[in-house]
Amino acid sequence: MPVDTASVEVTGWGRTAPTTAARLVRPRSYEEAADAVLDCAAPGARGGIARGLGRAYGDAAQNAGGCVLDMTGLDRVRTIDARDGVVVCDAGVSLHRLMEALLPLGWFVPVTPGTRYVTVGGAIGADIHGKNHHVSGSFSRHVVSLDLLTADGEVRTVPAGTDLFDATAGGMGLTGVILSATVRLLPVETSLMSVDTERAADLDDLMDRLTGTDHRYRYSVAWIDLLARGAATGRAVLTRGDHAPLDALGARARREPLAFRPGRLPAAPGFVPEGLLGRASVGLFNALWYRRAPRARTGELQKLSAFFHPLDGVPHWNRVYGRGGFVQYQFVVGYGQEEALRRIVGRISRRGCPSFLAVLKRFGDGDPGWLSFPVPGWTLALDVPAGLPGLGAFLDELDEEVVAAGGRVYLAKDSRLRPDLLAAMYPRLADFRALRAELDPRGVFTSDLSRRLSL
Repeated sequence: MPVDTASVEVTGWGRTAPTTAARLVRPRSYEEAADAVLDCAAPGARGGIARGLGRAYGDAAQNAGGCVLDMTGLDRVRTIDARDGVVVCDAGVSLHRLMEALLPLGWFVPVTPGTRYVTVGGAIGADIHGKNHHVSGSFSRHVVSLDLLTADGEVRTVPAGTDLFDATAGGMGLTGVILSATVRLLPVETSLMSVDTERAADLDDLMDRLTGTDHRYRYSVAWIDLLARGAATGRAVLTRGDHAPLDALGARARREPLAFRPGRLPAAPGFVPEGLLGRASVGLFNALWYRRAPRARTGELQKLSAFFHPLDGVPHWNRVYGRGGFVQYQFVVGYGQEEALRRIVGRISRRGCPSFLAVLKRFGDGDPGWLSFPVPGWTLALDVPAGLPGLGAFLDELDEEVVAAGGRVYLAKDSRLRPDLLAAMYPRLADFRALRAELDPRGVFTSDLSRRLSL
């Protein structure tokens, strides 16, 4: 039995999924992780699930009455091939730590989401995507192989391109515990970004700009004002860029071109009055944010942290939604389904959902993971206070629109999807269930998400 064991209350980053009690085990070696998995399989045990830094928004890393394996104790960067750009690291290593280790050597992580405080294991389990999916795909596309601890206590080396790899990439930790991974990296000359910013007058203007010029940029994302109505529905601020080359830096910055010093602001308060983020306050924020953005600005140099992870500068920013928490709803609909996107954005706008964290991106080619979220098309993500009256029924209606358009929602952010819609969203679901039943017939790896959706 691993040394570090405690009974804890666990919830997701959105703080909406019911807080559940679990036995938390923090292995510090592969052997301790194997012992923990065998213990989870003991008669009367309620299974186990791996957990990283707790940034899954819903209940994917919860296991009511069972075991949760905190993998952050396994955090060694084992080898870095600075010539070919390959890193081998434990699954508990955060993307933040990788950036600290890699940037001085002229390398960057191939894909990063909106926070660098996710582990490599979590990045694979959720098959995270970033602002560069239209160019680079999801995180798992850059993983050469991984070591997977399965329900029988054995460790398997799983290369990319195999069924087990494709079930694990995006499989939400349900095929086993990822122990380590070998990842290809992206070469960079500096730790700064060259950024272009422009405003789009409405949703059609935004989609035209993205469709027409996204191929010029490695990274692209649009903040969208979902409270704007009428002719301004879907107005947005479009931000795109690439890693700045060395010759774009001034003389002072060239002294330390690969320096990585992300700043931090004071933490969000532990208590926020309910109703603070209502339609009026968010509407005012959105209007000010849109108007202060430049109509068109090119070549601005920004720190990596400012471009990729602005919210990481505010520890525990999820508290700003108050005790009730928030729902992050993210869906994708394919190219050719622009009318469905217009309808959904229009419905959200008319409903008055107070979301100041709403982004629209374009996805490129789909990824091989059987439960990976990205498919070619348009993806919209928005945060909404969980206490908004009628929110559950409204999101259920949006789910129906998404399914009718051949789209899907992101499981790593879900906390409320109806299980009957899952098969329509993920065509390889039956294959995933069959492989999981063969690999783990006793259902040792389980979570509140897997029970809710019968994964």
